[in-house]
Amino acid sequence: MHFLWSLALSALSVYALLLALLWFAQEKLIFLPSKLPADHRFDFGTDVHEVWIERPSAAGSDATKLHALHLRLPAPDGLVFYLHGNAGNLDGWFADPGFWRSVNHDLFMLDYRGYGKSAGRVTSEAQLIDDVRAAWQQVAPAYRGKRLVIFGRSLGSALAARLAAEVGPDLTVLVSPYESMAALAAEHYRWVPAALLRYPLRTDEAVAQLRGRLLLLHGEHDEVIGVHHSERLLARASRAADARLVRVPRAGHNDLQLFDVYLDGLREALARR
Repeated sequence: MHFLWSLALSALSVYALLLALLWFAQEKLIFLPSKLPADHRFDFGTDVHEVWIERPSAAGSDATKLHALHLRLPAPDGLVFYLHGNAGNLDGWFADPGFWRSVNHDLFMLDYRGYGKSAGRVTSEAQLIDDVRAAWQQVAPAYRGKRLVIFGRSLGSALAARLAAEVGPDLTVLVSPYESMAALAAEHYRWVPAALLRYPLRTDEAVAQLRGRLLLLHGEHDEVIGVHHSERLLARASRAADARLVRVPRAGHNDLQLFDVYLDGLREALARR
């Protein structure tokens, strides 16, 4: 009996240690940035410009500079403010400016702290939300009277939905979105208590507040974030002026842009007035 008690206590100790590591190392599991040297040159065309967002020090955050790329066309119909996924940097995410030129929309894409040329590191969800809001406030005023689109993909979908609920764009686009980090963790890491997550990232709560148009795009073979997340988000979007889900047959999590169904869904949404 003593042996069994010792074994149980050892198992509980290991479990407690794992939970402690998870609490303090969540950023390393959620955010997978790739850095770029300061002198890195992007090769996306002369109409793509590097932009910097100055972030002053605040509670829990140091002063830093965030990096973004801005596709600026001669006479755009509007702006797409794009929040990308959890891995890589702008060199990989800003991969197809030709599509945005073809639909005549400027594209603004931010690298989060620690990604690409952006300094610092992500330390809280509040900090991340404040950074996204600051970037929006820097670029959006130049597009008054034009179509404003907030676009979030994968990790960025929660941030995009939160910003859209706050500022009310003409269109919100969420690609491969998730209901919340807790819902996603419950599917992949059932042993993790939801209360342990320091990044709730409640896409569902934000979507329920949207009043403009909402477009969800999701690969039917997405094994990272199942399409049922978009189905449930669609059901929550009762206040949206128009909400629709485009399911992309045969597409997974990272390859939607290779399918015409995805591209045509985006084109149609951007063409609507």
